[in-house]
Amino acid sequence: MSVGERYMRLGILRRMPHHPVRVFMNVWSRKVHRWATVATALPLLVVVCSGILLLVKKQVEWIQPPTLATSADGEPALCMSTVLDAVRSDTNAGVETWRDIDRLDMRIRDNVIKVHAKSGWEVQICAITGTLLGSAIRRSDLVESIHDGSWFGSVAKLGIFLPSAVLVLVLWMTGVWLWLIPHINRMWREPAARRRT
Repeated sequence: MSVGERYMRLGILRRMPHHPVRVFMNVWSRKVHRWATVATALPLLVVVCSGILLLVKKQVEWIQPPTLATSADGEPALCMSTVLDAVRSDTNAGVETWRDIDRLDMRIRDNVIKVHAKSGWEVQICAITGTLLGSAIRRSDLVESIHDGSWFGSVAKLGIFLPSAVLVLVLWMTGVWLWLIPHINRMWREPAARRRT
């Protein structure tokens, strides 16, 4: 006994091709799928393009500077004032006080402290000696804020990007439904064709 015959016996597929609920679902799914695609096109393009950049951020120095190597050996034992002095010595970052710093990223394995300045620069210093290893513009934070919509402001994030994410979920559901229709039809036709022969 085929799957279609089992469903036919249970009454699940009885008069399925002309069932009003199924006809409504087919028409509704196609309309929602079409209009949701149009509505989400631009936000989805922004999310996909920025997502691709985030996927390769470790491989592309333009997006995120690589962690610089240090030859110093030992335990990290810097005080915070030494970290600030080292960052101040790099004129590119524009750091004068702690208020100019967004966050510190400590890489224990590499003995490196990455200092993220509010200016968008990343300064790397040796966690053991406190020497300046280098600095570069860090664009991955900007790309992340574009990716989640926060760069455009909270109104755009919650008013455009969040509804677009919900619509993408609806697109997935209607797409699965539209994909299932031919399979459901095939399961219905097989038992019906066998009964006629």
